[in-house]
Amino acid sequence: MKTLVVLLGPTGVGKTDLCQKLAKHLGAPVISSDSRQIYAGLTIGTAAPSPEERREVAYHFVGKLGLEEYYSASRFEEDVTGLLEQFYQTHETVLMCGGSMMYIDAVCKGIDEIPTIDETLRDELKILYDEEGIDPIRQQLKILDPVFYKQVDLQNHKRVIHALEICLMSGRPYSSLRKNETKDRPFKIVKIGLTREREELYEQINHRVDRMMEQGLLEEARSVYPLRHLNALNTVGYKELFDYFSEECSLEFAVEKIKQNTRIYSRKQMTWFKRDKEIRWFHPDEEKAIFKFLRQQLADGGLLL
Repeated sequence: MKTLVVLLGPTGVGKTDLCQKLAKHLGAPVISSDSRQIYAGLTIGTAAPSPEERREVAYHFVGKLGLEEYYSASRFEEDVTGLLEQFYQTHETVLMCGGSMMYIDAVCKGIDEIPTIDETLRDELKILYDEEGIDPIRQQLKILDPVFYKQVDLQNHKRVIHALEICLMSGRPYSSLRKNETKDRPFKIVKIGLTREREELYEQINHRVDRMMEQGLLEEARSVYPLRHLNALNTVGYKELFDYFSEECSLEFAVEKIKQNTRIYSRKQMTWFKRDKEIRWFHPDEEKAIFKFLRQQLADGGLLL
C-alpha cells in the first residue's frame, strides 16, 4: 500500500537528523511541512536542510517561493496531494517532515474549501488594522459571524482578520464554511512524533539559536530587513532581530527573545499535536524503536523497510 510517513514534533526537537536517516533507508523523497522553509532566503533561521543533506535526499517545498509570494495551508494541501500522485508512480513510501501544524493537518485530514482572498481586500484590511487597530475589525466580524466571534481568540489579530477576509470574500459567515471533516486519502498515513522532556527541549532550543547566530542568522536577517513588512517574515528569529536593527533593543535582548518566543511556539505545537491520537510518540534517541515501529507499519501495508 502506498504510504505517507509523517515525522513531526516541536521546533528544535531533532526532526532533521532522523528525517535524513529515514529517507535514506526508505529511498524516499521528503516533503517539508514547514511553512517558512518554503521561502527562499531563510535558510539559517528556518533550519532548512543543508546543501549536503539535499544532495543525499530529495527535499521538496524548501526554498520554493519568493518572500513576496502568498501561500497557505489550502494551497499546500493541493500542491502536496498532486505531487504525491506523481511520487506514488515510482515510490511506495514518501516522507513528510516538519512542524507546521496546519500544513500537516491539511495533507493528512484535508482542509475546508475556503475562498482565495483578493489581494485588494487583504490590503484594505491591513491598512485598517495599521491605522485603527483590531477593534473595528472585531466589530465587523461580530456582525458578520457572531458564532465564530465567540470562538476565536480575539487577541489573535491574524485569525480575526483572516476570518473577516473570508466573510467579506464569500458573502457567508466563516463558521458556516468550517466543516472540519476528514477527507479520505488514497494512501496510508503513519505519524511518528518526536518529543523531549520540556527542560531538555528548552535547552536544545537555546543551543540551536546560539548555533544559528554563529552560522550567520544576523546577516541573513539583515539581508531581508527591507522586506520586513511581508507576512513571510513575521516569524520568530527574524522579527526579533528586526527590532534590533530598528534600535528598539540590544542584540543580546533580541537573541534572548528569539529563544523565549521559540520556546513559547514549541508549547503551542505540542498542545496542538497532543490532540491527535494517531501520532506514535518517541524520544529522538529511540531510533531502534522508531525503525521497529515503522517496519511493522510498512509490513502491515505489504511493504518492507
